[in-house]
Amino acid sequence: MTEREKMLAGELYDSSDPELRTLYARARRLCEEYNRTPGDEEARRQEILSALLGGRGEHVSIEPHVWFDYGFNTTVGDNFFCNRDCVFLDCNKITFGDNVLIGPQCGFYAGTHPVDPAVRMSGREYARPITVGNGVWIGGGAKIMPGVTIGDGSVIGGGSVVTRDIPPGCVAAGNPAVIIKKV
Repeated sequence: MTEREKMLAGELYDSSDPELRTLYARARRLCEEYNRTPGDEEARRQEILSALLGGRGEHVSIEPHVWFDYGFNTTVGDNFFCNRDCVFLDCNKITFGDNVLIGPQCGFYAGTHPVDPAVRMSGREYARPITVGNGVWIGGGAKIMPGVTIGDGSVIGGGSVVTRDIPPGCVAAGNPAVIIKKV
């Protein structure tokens, strides 16, 4: 398997692999261009998003500044809104459904590191997919950790750290996020 295939399979992979470094540099350049593009140049922003993301629906709005590790591992559905200063460590798939709202300064962290210090210092790491369902609202400053699924219609409170799956139709908040109530 290539390092890219290992990364997407959730196996230990070498993040310094030349192919991955090239893909990472491409995403960095596209993010920098996107973040410099004025708001009145919406057509250019949409072109950059089409080149950057792995797939996108209609009516996608992402406010600068935004950062993706690879971009092509992230897909967003229709009517997707992401506020300012968000980070997508998309070393594995990050998938958003339709009608998703993301507050400012949120992080989606598919990448993670081994617990064993010797393995961690080798430069190898893991990545787990993140899935966000339809009609989800994620409050400002929330952090979504590797391997998490957030069910349709759920709400994540601002500042929350989501370390476990959230079922559909729930309001969850805190660090770590816990279910507060059903919608």
